[in-house]
Amino acid sequence: MSEALTFLVVEDERIISLAMGMHIRNLGHRVGASVSTGEDALAALASVQPDLVLMDIQLEGELDGIETARRMMEQGGPPVAYATAYNDAETRARARATRPLAFLVKPVGPSEIKALVERLQSRA
Repeated sequence: MSEALTFLVVEDERIISLAMGMHIRNLGHRVGASVSTGEDALAALASVQPDLVLMDIQLEGELDGIETARRMMEQGGPPVAYATAYNDAETRARARATRPLAFLVKPVGPSEIKALVERLQSRA
């Protein structure tokens, strides 16, 4: 297997966060942190140094996932993959502006996580 990657999971629904973390670990990767707000995600960037951010769009707090990703991008942050239940055209258009690695519709399972890792590694 290739080198283990570190994920930052940004998800405000605890059960979904736990499930995604389990899939990530079962594939041999790490969850550096799991947070529920955009503000916490921005704060965690420096200490976690993730290879990939798995980002929900609707979050607790003032920042939604798209605005959080935009701020990460401005800071030269890691690639972001959205994992969301919101799949409407307006949301997709807003998300596209942040040049995400992927836009996944929940539920996100092991096959989607594996495909994300492969996509990220093929960019290197």
